[in-house]
Amino acid sequence: MKEIAINIRAQNKPGVLRDITDMMARCGVNITYTYLFMEDPNSASIYMELEDVKNAEKFVGQIKNFREVISVDMHRSMGEIYGKRIIIIGGGAQVAQVALGAITEADRHNIRGERISIDTIPLVGEKELAEAVSAVGRLPRVGALVLAGSLMGGKISDSIEKIKKEHDVVVISLNMPGSVASKADLVVTDPVQAGVMAVMAIADTAVFDIKRLRDMKF
Repeated sequence: MKEIAINIRAQNKPGVLRDITDMMARCGVNITYTYLFMEDPNSASIYMELEDVKNAEKFVGQIKNFREVISVDMHRSMGEIYGKRIIIIGGGAQVAQVALGAITEADRHNIRGERISIDTIPLVGEKELAEAVSAVGRLPRVGALVLAGSLMGGKISDSIEKIKKEHDVVVISLNMPGSVASKADLVVTDPVQAGVMAVMAIADTAVFDIKRLRDMKF
C-alpha cells in the first residue's frame, strides 16, 4: 500500500507537527494534502494524505512512537470518499435550483461508481462573491464552479480569470447581466440544467466534452 490517508490525534504543543513531518521526510514519504484542526485546548487532529509509503503498518507504528501522539487511524482518501467537488456560489434561489440539478445528476453517476460531491453557499455583494470565487482556488478536488445569480461582474470576473489561469476548474455561469457570463466556459439559462451540465462536465462516467461547447449559451 503506497498511498494512504491517516488521521493523527496529538497533544497541542509547539513542534509536534514539525517532528512528525521531519520523520516522514526521512522515510521518503511525500505529503500530498494536509489539514490541521483543534479538537479542544489540549489536543489537535492532523489529517494527511501521503504517497510513497512502502510499509503502512510500520510507518504508522513509527508515528505512534512519538510521545505526544495520542492515536493514529488509517482511512481512504477524501478523493476516494467524497470525490470531485462542484462549488455553487450565488443567490439563494438560483443556488438551490442549480444544486437540485447537480445533486440529481451526481446521484445517477455515483450509483455507477463515480464520486462527486456538491458544495453551496448563497451570497450577495460583489466583494463577498469575489472573495468566495477566489477561495475556490484554495479548495482541494474542485472540478467545477457554477456562478448562480441575477447580476455579476466587476471584481467577480477578475477572480474568475485568476482561478481559470491558475487552476484546472470548469466555470459555468447562469445567463445573466454583467461580465461574469463572458468569462465562463459555458453559459446556461436554466439553473437546473446548469447543475446537470456541471456534473456531466467532470464525471468520468459521462460522455461529455465541455471543450466542444465553450463560449456557447444554452
